Amino acid sequence: MPDTTSAPLHHLHAGIDTRVAAIRESHPDWQCARGCASCCRQLADIPRLTAGEWALLKQGLATLPAQRLAEIGDRIARLATAPSRPIVCPILDETEGACPVYVQRPVACRTYGFYVQRELGLYCGDIEQRVAGGELADVVWGNHDSIDHALRALGELRPLTEWFAQDAPGR
Repeated sequence: MPDTTSAPLHHLHAGIDTRVAAIRESHPDWQCARGCASCCRQLADIPRLTAGEWALLKQGLATLPAQRLAEIGDRIARLATAPSRPIVCPILDETEGACPVYVQRPVACRTYGFYVQRELGLYCGDIEQRVAGGELADVVWGNHDSIDHALRALGELRPLTEWFAQDAPGR
């Protein structure tokens, strides 16, 4: 049976990647880069993913060494039972300040720092300071409302903790 969510998700990723590349090209000093990870350490809530996003993320997780995957599973299990705020992404490699499944990361991770939804507080505070200082006045931000609309079309959103509990890699 063909995967009907991968083509629309791939299309959404391509559009996001185009916007991100344009911003990075015009601002080579853009701070969203390997090692920053401040957004990954300050999540407002448990990440929510569509089935297509989970399938892609699960593929990436399945490539990790068993010990690393077990550590991630333990973090996700703790998060499911007692989330404290702000939430640190359970997948983040805190030593590297990087995502070990970067290529397969969810849409929310791909858009953060490049798309904004101010009324919901979905923007990087560090970048906001640069905007307030006039440094980034020429940036054409992505509209996160359009991303949310596209995601809703891809199906139900569930917390990462639910996806992992029901369908963890290696099961």
